[in-house]
Amino acid sequence: MASSFGPIKAEGTALKGAPLLSEDGPYVVLGWQEQELVMPNTPSASVLFGPRGAARAKDGSLWVADTGHHRLLGWLTGPTVDNQDADILIGQPSYSREGRNAKGEPSKSTLNVPTGVSRWRDGIAVADAWNHRVLLWHEVPKIQNQPADIVLGQKDGCSIEANHGRDAPRATSLHWPYGVVEVDGKLAVCDAGNRRVLIWNSPEETGQPADLVLGQNNMETRDENCGQEIGRMGMRWPHAAVNWQGGFAVADAGNNRVMLWDEWPTQNGQPCSHVLGQKNFTDCDHNLASYYPTSAALNMPYAVAVSENKLLVADTANSRLVGWRETTTGADADWLTGQPDFASKGDNRWGIIERDSLCWPYGITSSDDELIIADSGNNRVLLWRMAK
Repeated sequence: MASSFGPIKAEGTALKGAPLLSEDGPYVVLGWQEQELVMPNTPSASVLFGPRGAARAKDGSLWVADTGHHRLLGWLTGPTVDNQDADILIGQPSYSREGRNAKGEPSKSTLNVPTGVSRWRDGIAVADAWNHRVLLWHEVPKIQNQPADIVLGQKDGCSIEANHGRDAPRATSLHWPYGVVEVDGKLAVCDAGNRRVLIWNSPEETGQPADLVLGQNNMETRDENCGQEIGRMGMRWPHAAVNWQGGFAVADAGNNRVMLWDEWPTQNGQPCSHVLGQKNFTDCDHNLASYYPTSAALNMPYAVAVSENKLLVADTANSRLVGWRETTTGADADWLTGQPDFASKGDNRWGIIERDSLCWPYGITSSDDELIIADSGNNRVLLWRMAK
């Protein structure tokens, strides 16, 4: 007998797992809509539409990529209450406006589908995905529509073509960069459309070429899985990255896995050491080729973060967050939030939106004991303490 949502859960997979986040739920929710499945038609200083990234800067300010409204919102302090109005707006002429590049010409202060957000030195970095670039601010913006200081992926602040209008990429070009993260002064960018991760050792000027590429043998190829069978080097849809215990982790969403390097990569195309979400380096099926997940399975993981000794993964299509202590190939996750057990899936647990439910979480970043979740399918951002 099959359930209305697919096959019966496999025996032994319904392990509860330790709670990843506080069972009290988020302490602040931004973009909260009281009615179920409300679609925000009019943007404001507190309304979000499909946010795909959020992070705190070094000074503690919070920055959210309000992806569907093509803008960046900043809270210089806090926020401390639900739906608190943002203090800073970048990408639109006012809080009530929306549209790609503010429905005008692109510049260093406009956005088109912003996604990943990261602290960068004393400022922030934003993946401006559909402008095929990354914007860097040396310091946290303090005025409305403050232009970025550095643009990576384009030669200037007005150019927006993928790979500079060429079929093949370069060390200076990007195609749908969705994730960005600073690691010890270096900047890693998940260049998803080129199926690669680029690393700048020290980005200092607009148009600067990257120093290292992962997922490809060189800077001028963009083949899915490096044009080979799925393995330790190639990628299909790299979406986010993070430093992990002196090494590196990349959410390879298209292959339904997280790739792990035991040490920081130093060579172009350097193969990874382990993968999570698959039993080996050659498989790529979501949920290990099953309908229901397990503690070892992933389904389109779009984000990774680190908190203390935990590697945290946004298991996006399963609408859950999972955490690992041991990160050898095929390891079982230890922690879980968003579903009642490791064998469950479903947007908002197949129910109505609740304060502690998830619907396609696209972005996660950590700050001290806090996890910042871009709960994209619910059009909100959750600030949630780690479980004690």
